[in-house]
Amino acid sequence: MSASFLFPPQLAAYYARVAVREDALLRELRAETARLPNAQMQIAPEEGMLLALLVKVVGARRCLEIGVFTGYSSLVTARALPADGRLLACDVSAEWTAVARRYWHRAGVAERIELRLAPALQTLEAELAAGHAGTYDFAFIDADKTGYLDYYERCLRLLRPGGLMAVDNTLWSGAVADPHDHSADTEALRAFNAHVADDARVDFCLVPIADGVTLARKR
Repeated sequence: MSASFLFPPQLAAYYARVAVREDALLRELRAETARLPNAQMQIAPEEGMLLALLVKVVGARRCLEIGVFTGYSSLVTARALPADGRLLACDVSAEWTAVARRYWHRAGVAERIELRLAPALQTLEAELAAGHAGTYDFAFIDADKTGYLDYYERCLRLLRPGGLMAVDNTLWSGAVADPHDHSADTEALRAFNAHVADDARVDFCLVPIADGVTLARKR
């Protein structure tokens, strides 16, 4: 998702020039993903920078990712982890995550990532059943929008106090503010935004970057 949604073209060009760092491997992954039919599902480079910074700021060692696609977000997350850090990545597509695996290996972080190809809710429930509540430091949600509330609730239980969650697409290219848009995804995101805003269990901020990123810190 491009920064042009929130910025006029001239400012977007300036932002991309001075505020985005993206090395050759990430640029290659972005270019390969751009040739796919669902390329718009890839996060923006500035969002990748934000995720990596957040992982480092919270000192994360155990991370969750809900929605992998071709692996850009998991790659920046895994790179930000210490050598003994681990990322549990949840997705249902063997085809898209095959691209991700190639880039994880090339980046030398494949051993930090456990990919589980199953419905994410199933994986999260399994982690809770295994006694892992309160053991994760960071979670990133970027999957089916109608599942956001369920993912949020499970991830919140899995996070430790002080753990941080980042949730993508919460401005939805402005559709959340369009009174004529009643699509299932838009309504789900409106419900999610309202839920988090009223959730006394977290400190939160909806950051106007890329397509909107909600940050929620577990109290």
